[in-house]
Amino acid sequence: MLLNFRHVSARQLIGEFVGSAMLAGIVIGSGIMAQTLSPHDVGLQLLENAAATAAGLYALILIFGVVSGAHFNPVVTWVDVVRGDCTVDRALSYLPVQVAGCITGAMAANVMFGQKIISISTHHRVTGAHLFSEVLATAGLLLVIFALSTNGHSTAIPAAVGCYIGAAYFATSSTSFANPAIAIGRMFSNSFAGIAPSSVPAFIGAELVGGALGLVLLHLLYPTSKKATS
Repeated sequence: MLLNFRHVSARQLIGEFVGSAMLAGIVIGSGIMAQTLSPHDVGLQLLENAAATAAGLYALILIFGVVSGAHFNPVVTWVDVVRGDCTVDRALSYLPVQVAGCITGAMAANVMFGQKIISISTHHRVTGAHLFSEVLATAGLLLVIFALSTNGHSTAIPAAVGCYIGAAYFATSSTSFANPAIAIGRMFSNSFAGIAPSSVPAFIGAELVGGALGLVLLHLLYPTSKKATS
């Protein structure tokens, strides 16, 4: 099959880049702020980080959904391909843009809080519990997005995704990254929201497994795919 990148517009790529950058900036910036405001209370730090991320996701999906589909996540993009709602060339063009956007957002967050523009995280996160959590968190995220898309409730996706991620921050030991691009971006901030480079490959692997699990569950629960608004 020949790829035709002319069918992927600059508007879509810019939307996906800016949205991914803003998502990473919100996740990491709120993590840095939480660490500053509540230096001795990890639970409060997590609450502040989760609340900002949930609200930010809601707004970002509303803003960029009609532009690029507001994927911001390679796993979401590829599941969209498998379910027939996204072309392969669009997915291949989105992947580097999503990663670059998340890295850019991480660097912007560092600068906003007076840190080095690139500050490699030393926060090691890999345990069996963390990886199991990432599998389930990613599968759950896909169920939220594509179940609503399939059953005719696409307008509820922004709120549902924000609520799900906010809940999953507390319901999973990994704090629900559920996104390979954001995992890569979070390497570049040595903060509460960061992740050490050595932990990233395992996290991405778990997220891909979660993507496959989510796809199987979607096939079992919603065997007929309806084209999503993305």
